[in-house]
Amino acid sequence: MISNQILQSTIDGLKGIARVDICVMDVDGKPVAYTADMLSSSRAVVEFAKSPADSQEIQGYQFFKVYDEQQLEYVLVIAGSGEDVYTVGKMSAFQIQNLMVAYKERFDKDNFIKNLLLDNLLLVDIYSRAKKLHIQMDVCRVVMIVESENGKDNNALELTRAHFGSNSKDFITAVDENNVIVVKDLSESDSSKEIDKAARGLCATLQKEGLRGVHIAYGTVVKEIKEVSRSYKEAKMALDVGKIFFDERDVIAYSALGIGRLIYQLPIPLCKMFIKEIFGGKSPDEFDEETLTTIYKFFENSLNVSETSRQLFIHRNTLVYRLDKLQKSTGLDLRVFEDAITFKIALMVVKYMKYMENFEF
Repeated sequence: MISNQILQSTIDGLKGIARVDICVMDVDGKPVAYTADMLSSSRAVVEFAKSPADSQEIQGYQFFKVYDEQQLEYVLVIAGSGEDVYTVGKMSAFQIQNLMVAYKERFDKDNFIKNLLLDNLLLVDIYSRAKKLHIQMDVCRVVMIVESENGKDNNALELTRAHFGSNSKDFITAVDENNVIVVKDLSESDSSKEIDKAARGLCATLQKEGLRGVHIAYGTVVKEIKEVSRSYKEAKMALDVGKIFFDERDVIAYSALGIGRLIYQLPIPLCKMFIKEIFGGKSPDEFDEETLTTIYKFFENSLNVSETSRQLFIHRNTLVYRLDKLQKSTGLDLRVFEDAITFKIALMVVKYMKYMENFEF
């Protein structure tokens, strides 16, 4: 159903051109949108709606019926009489009828995309409905998920649509109150850099418009419409995993999740067992801030002792002392690659467990 706001904008524009007052009423004679009060015509509208005529002049007003697939939807009332007013009325009714068709098609496409993303369609239905809605099936696409603080209270959906433009082949919708979904149409020459650039451009636009906490995640490129739901699931995982392990990033790709993607799929009891086996009763994130800073910086510099000590502004021997101390307490020497990998995974596992515990509450 076309919104009252769109109807109001349409008849305001028509009045600006034709300089006549227009009122759109429902079949019960209640005004939906108007440029002037025509409540006195309400009873006449009800009677006209029941009559077989498609247009009629009554008491200085022109009445026109507007149909939606042969079902009477609105009655258009134009103030005035004469051939010119009649012509304006016919054109206005035609315009509103075409708007209803356009918005209905948009709604049908939106509904199709939502069901496609959520895997609510059989394969045969996907192809038949896509063909009916004139949606290309063998086109490269990628799904992006846009999340922001208080998503349901801001206009992220409309801002996203405005960013990509009305002539875009992209589909932009929402399957819940908090996230906006973009099914982006790609050319075969578009690389991961172009996709990342598009995501960052959208992020910058939304932040510029005042939206806070904007995060965008996207899946891998798919080449058939039936695979769009897979890209959507990947984007959802990227958004969740990004919050745990890459919270400093505004844009995250499914392909960039690395080992975080594996850890995210581990059951919590298995994670607890792993931590207990490696560290006994102690958690690796219980070390003091100095030790943790040393550990993270050492990992950042690919286990390079000299570079890490330089960036921490400490003597090389001081760093070696800290690493030796850590080895005594945990049994893991971070200068040995295998031990470093174990410790790195343990830190990520603990981070994942804490996130899941907070999420449950």
